[in-house]
Amino acid sequence: HMNMNNVLDLLIELVQRLSVFALVFLLMIRFPVCKRLLTGTATGSEKISMSLLFGCMGIAATYGGIGVEGAIVNLRSIPVALAGILGGPLVGFLAGVIAGAHRYFVDMGSLTAQACAIATVATGLFGGVMYHRLKRRAFDPLSALITGCTAEAVKMLIILLMIRPFDTAVNIVSAISFPTIAVNGLGLALFVELVSSLFREQDRIAARRAQTALDIAFQTLPFLKSGLNETSAEQTARIILDRTNLDAVAISDCRHILAHVGAEKAHHAADAHFLTSAADRVLRNGIAVIAETRADIGCRTVSCTLGSAVMVPLTKSEQIVGVLELYRLAERSITPLDVELAQGLAHLFSYQLEISEMELQKRLRAEAEVRALQAQINPHFLFNTITTIMGYVWTDPKTASDLLTKMADFFRKNIKPSKRSVSLAEELEHCDNYLCIEKARFEDRIAVRYEVDEHILPCRIPPLTLQPIVENSIKHGLLAREKGGIITISAHQNNEHVCIAIHDDGVGMTAEECRSLLDESDGRPKKGGLGIALKNINARLMALNGHGGGLQIESSPDAGTTVSFRIPLIEHEHQNMYN
Repeated sequence: HMNMNNVLDLLIELVQRLSVFALVFLLMIRFPVCKRLLTGTATGSEKISMSLLFGCMGIAATYGGIGVEGAIVNLRSIPVALAGILGGPLVGFLAGVIAGAHRYFVDMGSLTAQACAIATVATGLFGGVMYHRLKRRAFDPLSALITGCTAEAVKMLIILLMIRPFDTAVNIVSAISFPTIAVNGLGLALFVELVSSLFREQDRIAARRAQTALDIAFQTLPFLKSGLNETSAEQTARIILDRTNLDAVAISDCRHILAHVGAEKAHHAADAHFLTSAADRVLRNGIAVIAETRADIGCRTVSCTLGSAVMVPLTKSEQIVGVLELYRLAERSITPLDVELAQGLAHLFSYQLEISEMELQKRLRAEAEVRALQAQINPHFLFNTITTIMGYVWTDPKTASDLLTKMADFFRKNIKPSKRSVSLAEELEHCDNYLCIEKARFEDRIAVRYEVDEHILPCRIPPLTLQPIVENSIKHGLLAREKGGIITISAHQNNEHVCIAIHDDGVGMTAEECRSLLDESDGRPKKGGLGIALKNINARLMALNGHGGGLQIESSPDAGTTVSFRIPLIEHEHQNMYN
């Protein structure tokens, strides 16, 4: 029987051997094949190889064991159970067979050879099954501790059942049970915690890398909004270089270098009409290239010191538009983290370029819609205006002259390139030119009333917003009545918005007709093109204010129509205010 001092000495001996195993295991888990085993992506042949490796570690544990009462106190259960934990029951079973067979055949004559061999095989299976039933997360040291202690306790039970005389089995178990159960259980928990810490560190690295990529994307967004050009490329490359430990960063388009910052900037300057052979391969094949050496980079300057690089394509609308190039001075120094960073940034930049393209198309489409509206108004209005002026030339030359001035101003504002916004004063002035001409045509059938707060005249609104609504009100509301009517244009401030309304006391519409005016799914033509202009204005207002911020139409038969909308109160100095 062993006294307490002997048990303590045995514990110390086992802990010393455990430290050696821990060092070996730390080195082993750095290999890619072991990482694939940990992440569940290892192939069948790789799992067999790992079974052999863990089995050999079990054999080494046997040789490093301590003889006590005819038995060998060792750490064999740790690598065998660990094989089952990391690779599953099959990997654990194969590792147990390898280590158990060695234990049996090498020390066949000992009392515990057969029992320990069986227990070793059982430990591998037990680790693969029990741990995965106990675990609360991927790598759980508490579950590993329970698994290791239970596996050693089962081994003690097997010894008691198989070794005779029974007194001898009891002596062996009482001498070795506590140190072997304690150290194997704690050791297995320690190894699983090492794996857990490795994954936590990888998660932290991945989080930092993702945060770096997002920070870079956020900082470069204002520049890439303008597309891929020398200015945006220079700013983007500089931001990447400042946020990383790279030696140089370059961005090229499909023909030449747009920007190069960092090492070897002199001969990689912007506008250099050459690309490295690696960048050319990216453009031709559309896939990332990792250049491990200077020869792989293929710079035309022989003295170039850039030693390795990762280059990834930049795309827009599924077309390659450039290359992102990350450089290091040393050869073969591009790490997997560099590759992931490059691919992540390329994805984010491509997405930003896509957004910039969409915004450009949206802006061009809006301008095209305004021009289409202008084209609709001009021919429609021109003939009637000229006819009216001709009627005044002989009877009232001054009125004819005033009308010509109004017409010239109206058409000048209608055909010049569109602004993104104009002041409310300008838009009201444009309406007034139109109304003066129409009043000259229809005389007393049209009356106009303005109810506008003067302090909101400088606020900005989309161009050609009021006049088409006023035109519709006159044509389809007032003139549909023989006696005509009054059109009222009002604009008032309501908190942070300006509320604008055009009301006529004309013939009005039914509720169904009101709904159909702005219904995009209703493809039926409206009388006199009534819906075209309103839908155009409604779409532009919703782009400005969001869904629900378009035109509001209220009408009923013989009670007139009110078309209203609101815009954010954004003021801009305007000297020629409407009075």
